[in-house]
Amino acid sequence: MDAVNAEQTPAALTHLRPDGSAQMVDVSAKAETTREATATATVRTTAEVMGLLGSGGLPKGDALAVARVAGIMAAKKTPELIPLCHPLPLSKVTVDFGLDAESVEVVATVKTRGVTGVEMEALTAASVAALSVYDMIKAVDKHAVLTDIKVLAKSGGKSGDWTL
Repeated sequence: MDAVNAEQTPAALTHLRPDGSAQMVDVSAKAETTREATATATVRTTAEVMGLLGSGGLPKGDALAVARVAGIMAAKKTPELIPLCHPLPLSKVTVDFGLDAESVEVVATVKTRGVTGVEMEALTAASVAALSVYDMIKAVDKHAVLTDIKVLAKSGGKSGDWTL
């Protein structure tokens, strides 16, 4: 069996027991290190909506302030939303925004000192912040699109550092 197919067998999947049922991975033997991950999500909308967003003219108020808090809260709730994620003591969560003519880029960074990474927390923060932007702009653009949700970088842990 080649390496690709070997990785797809149930025995190689850490979240599955040999009988195929789900399990939470045992991370008790892993070394505690400082771990950080950054993820992004994009909300595509219209130039008119971006003008309202920038001027504070949206009917629901300050979309970015609401989205920032939503993203931070979401990172802390990740193990409640993603069934097999470990609860982690998050030491820092930041949610920032890049605005251009027709989109909002959400960038979420999460940090911990622990035995497993925070990629899922960063993805959850970016996704929920983007959902919150959508919620705040949907009154003026029901056709906005959430796209490009991905991990940009991670550091710490056995697998080391990487950047997209």
